Amino acid sequence: MQNIAFLINMLYHLIMKKNKAELEISQMKLSLSEFLESYNQNIPDTFPRASIANLKKFRGAHPALFKNGDMWSIDQHRKKVIDWLSGNREAA
Repeated sequence: MQNIAFLINMLYHLIMKKNKAELEISQMKLSLSEFLESYNQNIPDTFPRASIANLKKFRGAHPALFKNGDMWSIDQHRKKVIDWLSGNREAA
């Protein structure tokens, strides 16, 4: 029984460590070009691709998301960019 509890505890900590690392990566502040690269590499094939031009249009349409300068994060911007690109096909 102790072995099972130990294994469960180890598995829990491994999962939590992985989740924490993923969270830290998604919250990192990225330049426009870094965000573009990460976004396009990790988006499903059926989703619209981003470009420098349409990310600049997105930034212009959502200035409140950029109060701290021109920094991007996967956590804060990815979903909003997906929604915006899907609704603005001419921008994509």
